[in-house]
Amino acid sequence: NPEFLKEGDAINDFNKPDRVVVGIEDESVGQAFKELYDPFVRNGHPIYLMDVPSAEMVKYCANNFLATKISFINEMANLCEAYGADINRVREGMCSDKRIGSAFLYPGLGYGGSCFPKDTIACIMMGDKAGIEAKLSKAVHEVNQRQRDRFFDKITAHFGGKTGVGGGVAGLQGKKLAFWGIAFKPRTDDIREAPALTLIRKASGYGASCVGFDPVANENARAELGPTATVVDDMYECLKGADALVISTDWDEFKSPDWDKVKSLMKGKVIFDGRNLYRLDTMKQQGFTYYSVGRAIVKAG
Repeated sequence: NPEFLKEGDAINDFNKPDRVVVGIEDESVGQAFKELYDPFVRNGHPIYLMDVPSAEMVKYCANNFLATKISFINEMANLCEAYGADINRVREGMCSDKRIGSAFLYPGLGYGGSCFPKDTIACIMMGDKAGIEAKLSKAVHEVNQRQRDRFFDKITAHFGGKTGVGGGVAGLQGKKLAFWGIAFKPRTDDIREAPALTLIRKASGYGASCVGFDPVANENARAELGPTATVVDDMYECLKGADALVISTDWDEFKSPDWDKVKSLMKGKVIFDGRNLYRLDTMKQQGFTYYSVGRAIVKAG
């Protein structure tokens, strides 16, 4: 009986499920589950009864497919960036096709959390065990990991450094980076496999001083990061003396900041936006050098 709860929406997903999947070995058990779940599916959504292996695979397949969509849009964003297209506009045109839709097709830093990484790797391992190479699942995982590295390379390149195989000079020595968002997604305090952790650890390893803020995940972040980063309880305190701001989670709190306050607190006027929260023309008007995902770079001045 796999669950399909999204972190941040678990209660609503439980009370109003899209579907209920139950793996059974005899019909009498199936009837008991139908009676158990009847109050939750009176909106017309179905209860699927099937064999146990198939029920287990439904969960793996669903999460693997959603992870695939995220890696797909990120790969397209990288191509847009290389050829001067705007992924936000491309996404609008593509997702208006009713066969495609817009769910889970938002460019950014890739997926994290406990489900997508675990279930994608599980499909890879199941394929290896069965002698069937799960090439697509492997590519999805690789693209997701690479997306964080690509974004980090933008940060180091801006500060005159370089990264890559064998290390190199990152140009981050002595720089202060502010991070808005540490949870892997908004409306949860879950930091497992969060892109922010990867970026903070990389930056710290190259000599940067990292200060982070998250609306609900600060306690978990402090326990996980220890001395690697300072975690503060105010989004603006995070910015004091920062050479750059890195946005790693798309919390609503970050979507309409007080730009005058931001500029007065920061040492540098540079934003690395891993969630495409802001319009390019807004960043130009505010005088920031602005890096996002799949869009043109805005240069200050």
